[in-house]
Amino acid sequence: MPDRAAPATKLLIIGGAEDRVGKAKILKRFVKLAGGKSARIVIIPTASSFQDEVVTAYTEVFTRHGAESCAVVNPRTRIEADDAALARVIDEATGVFMSGGNQLKLAQVFAGTAAGDAILRAHQRGAVVGGTSAGASIQSEFMISLGDEGITPRQRSTQLTHGLGLLSGVIIDQHFAQRQRYGRLMSIVASSPDLIGIGIDEDTAIEVTDSREFTVLGRGGAYVLDCRRALTDAPEARTGAPLLVSGAVVHALPAGSTFDIVKLMLVDFVEQHPDLGVSVTTAASSRP
Repeated sequence: MPDRAAPATKLLIIGGAEDRVGKAKILKRFVKLAGGKSARIVIIPTASSFQDEVVTAYTEVFTRHGAESCAVVNPRTRIEADDAALARVIDEATGVFMSGGNQLKLAQVFAGTAAGDAILRAHQRGAVVGGTSAGASIQSEFMISLGDEGITPRQRSTQLTHGLGLLSGVIIDQHFAQRQRYGRLMSIVASSPDLIGIGIDEDTAIEVTDSREFTVLGRGGAYVLDCRRALTDAPEARTGAPLLVSGAVVHALPAGSTFDIVKLMLVDFVEQHPDLGVSVTTAASSRP
């Protein structure tokens, strides 16, 4: 018999401060992707300093939007994260959601452990993996764990840490416009031009399908930074100095944009303005 087609993989990567008490459209979308009324969601509050409140808030919003059940996986150390019982809880989930907080703590506890491997398996078998703020950053192969904020890119102003690797070849940054993180993301991408930077505003998400395309949801925008052909003085600049970055390509993508992160090009755009019923399809959408 022919092999079954591999399941589509989904990531829902949120820039932080998403609506939880109103219509909660982004979190409602997460529940739908996890299976709606049959959704079995695992909440991971490890990054947060207010874990009880985080668990209560997300359990309420997920069940309000129809999820069948919510479980909690919250190891405090790498030893606890290597517990096979915790991994089995994740293995049974149709959706895994990581809260905001300290992404370095999240990476230190999960990356390379049984629970971290279970998150990778969940993604590969078609369960949706979502996260907000810290839970967004850790989904990329490398993440910004420390860094100065501001518009100007500066030499050695950031620190990279290995993430979970759910989305390779990119660096994700969050609270992007609200905390003026353009400079720190550009400094990393300019210094590592084989990586693509993705910045996501608050109450905004990208829904990634098969690690190839994403669609922007929510109130703000997502930004793609491409320095593959840019010129930079990163090899010579002194620590803290403003960086030269000339020839970078920046894509500003509001809600309704669909973007190909392999070809680095806009695929489709559906205007979300309430006064306009305009649908714009680029020539790229007709690709084979």
